[in-house]
Amino acid sequence: MSAWVPGTAFWSFGTAASAGIGAWTYGMLAPNSRLFGSVIARGPTDAKVLYLTFDDGPSPSATPRILDVLEKRDVPAAFFLLGRHARTFPDLAARLGRTPHEIGNHTQHHPKLHLRGRGFIDAELRTAHATILDTAGRVPRAFRAPHGFRNPAVHAVARALGYEVFGWTLGVWDSDRPGAEEIRRRVRRGLKPGTILLLHDGDGYDVDGDRAQTAEALDGIIRDARDRGYEFRPLGELMSGARRAERG
Repeated sequence: MSAWVPGTAFWSFGTAASAGIGAWTYGMLAPNSRLFGSVIARGPTDAKVLYLTFDDGPSPSATPRILDVLEKRDVPAAFFLLGRHARTFPDLAARLGRTPHEIGNHTQHHPKLHLRGRGFIDAELRTAHATILDTAGRVPRAFRAPHGFRNPAVHAVARALGYEVFGWTLGVWDSDRPGAEEIRRRVRRGLKPGTILLLHDGDGYDVDGDRAQTAEALDGIIRDARDRGYEFRPLGELMSGARRAERG
């Protein structure tokens, strides 16, 4: 029979509590964590496919040029729109709505959601949903949280709106504006089969923010990827696949 050691039970409880807090924190802050619900973080890894996504738009500094490049190169993409920016630039939102690109919800005002309650989260997502529908004329089907920060209420509201929740495979900090060639180099270095690539066509905190470097880098990013044998695919394929998996 083992002897009881004073403090052992307390130590075990403390260790378990610390592990639980750590797991919860990881679930809130890691963009691809599935602790609170399903997240699509990448595509199939058995083929050289790539999914191009843009956050925080629309903005005059980048969105029109990005759309021109995508049309010229015949590349599909997904745009996770901020409702505030769509309301400020309704003509750009309307132009996006007329394209075949996927339209997603990125909240109304770009708040960090992980420490927010259900009421706040519901208002942010539903207001953005209505704004995007009004300006782009499209019902968003996908959601990406600002910074990827989430909690259980985020997933509950996203499910209620019929969204698939997305993370990303590769982010290159283009929002720091390191230069177009550096953005291009970071993408080239980080590409792997199935990558969901996160770029930005707007600034989440400044409606007049400059994302021209990302727009300037895009054509080179596309050429680099294709030179390496990658095919750009529409994000909607992953949503269809996720729904089939749930039904199965």
